[in-house]
Amino acid sequence: MNKYNIPDYHLHSSFSADCDTDINELVKTAMSKGLSSICFTDHNDLDFPDTPDKLVFDLDIQEYIPTLMELKDKYLSSGFDIRIGVEQGVMPSTCEKLNSYSEEHPGLDFIICSSHVVDGGDPYYKENWLYPDGTPKDANKLYTEYFEDMLYNVQNFRDYNVYGHIDYIFRFGDKINSNIFGEKYFPRYKEILHEILKTIMENGKGIEINTGSLYRGLDFPHPHIEILKMYKDLGGEILTFGSDAHDLEHIGHAFDGAAELAKSIGFRYYCTFKGMKPDYINL
Repeated sequence: MNKYNIPDYHLHSSFSADCDTDINELVKTAMSKGLSSICFTDHNDLDFPDTPDKLVFDLDIQEYIPTLMELKDKYLSSGFDIRIGVEQGVMPSTCEKLNSYSEEHPGLDFIICSSHVVDGGDPYYKENWLYPDGTPKDANKLYTEYFEDMLYNVQNFRDYNVYGHIDYIFRFGDKINSNIFGEKYFPRYKEILHEILKTIMENGKGIEINTGSLYRGLDFPHPHIEILKMYKDLGGEILTFGSDAHDLEHIGHAFDGAAELAKSIGFRYYCTFKGMKPDYINL
């Protein structure tokens, strides 16, 4: 069910190192779920640290864009609209290298900027929450470093449209629910989150509502409602919706509920992107 007909703007295929979903099956499933448009956003994480499962997140952009353009043409006559995007994993050390990516690779419609690394590793892996001797790291220090790096990114990186799953790290840290986050963690990081969101908005960028957390154990989408409210209060308007699906099952997951959440906060539009430029569509 997708009564708002919102396109999924955060999807992964076999072009991502952590996904083996066939691009044709992805499109067919999206159509069967009632979507009329999607945007592929496969991973490109330059200089990504070594992972326990030896994944390499460098996107083969020279094959990616032509392949998706061909797919786009294939489904055009059916009225299904395919957009071509990238999820750009950014670190302070890669901001400068990636700042002209869309100019260097014409054909891109959309770029998500995401933070996937803290303290030299992806918090997805439990090993990165531990020191080599097995003792746990201070989670609050990791959260702080994560948001400090994000602030640096938004101050120094410009070649993107929305910042993805801003509170991604909370998928994998302390076991929390929405109330605990709102009462304990949001007040602790409120000041730096305010500066991050203010910078995003002032630079003409936006954020996404990412429902991937809802099928990964959290009871709130990314970002938490308090972060969404802060963004709206600052005057933020650019908003996309993404499932972060790495499989067929979760394409467009919980979009109706996410749209209702956005409307309850006061958002009137969501955005689609073509050629890196936004179009505003009424919710």
